[in-house]
Amino acid sequence: MHKTPPHRTSPTHRTSPTDRASLTHRVVEPHILYFGTPVVLLSTLDADGAVNLAPISSAWALDRTVVLGLGPDGQTSRNLAARPELVVNVPGPGLWRQVELLGGTTGRADAAHFVRDKFAHAGLTAQPAELVAPPRVAECPLQLEAQVADLRADATGEFLVAEVQVLRVHAAESITVPGTDYVEPAAWSPLVYNFRHYFGLGAELGHSSHSRTPRA
Repeated sequence: MHKTPPHRTSPTHRTSPTDRASLTHRVVEPHILYFGTPVVLLSTLDADGAVNLAPISSAWALDRTVVLGLGPDGQTSRNLAARPELVVNVPGPGLWRQVELLGGTTGRADAAHFVRDKFAHAGLTAQPAELVAPPRVAECPLQLEAQVADLRADATGEFLVAEVQVLRVHAAESITVPGTDYVEPAAWSPLVYNFRHYFGLGAELGHSSHSRTPRA
């Protein structure tokens, strides 16, 4: 008797555990789409030389370019339009309370919740930069000195998009591979803003074929 051969999945179309789970989706309208992005602290200079320090959660890097999403009316946007230097300070998970403290403040003197000295307000330490005027945040394990290459409105006109060129990178010794210029992924975890909740990274799952620090 002829038997139907068992079904075999093509090697190029293997099903994953997620596929087999038959996920059910529905249409939603979330208020925001912060689906897990790093938080950074931007230090810029006001017209009178005072330092403004502002947290943002829309930042991504492409080689030596970092793209930032900014509110058009914030002090950071005003500062960068007039003085296009900044430091992109990248905090670790342990600084989430300081980030949250800064999130409720503004550097605009004509607005509510104005704070003149944001470093003192958040209990952070200003550290001189080497190539730009604004200071670094000493407590942040990664600090990127940068200069604005382009500042423009986004497609909706509701936000500003800043493309900044990284001039110098500072990394804490504790998160680098000794004797190299590489950041040790197992030692470094960015502070992640996940639908307005703060997270660090979980355990490593694997590494990209492009990794310069592969595991044995």
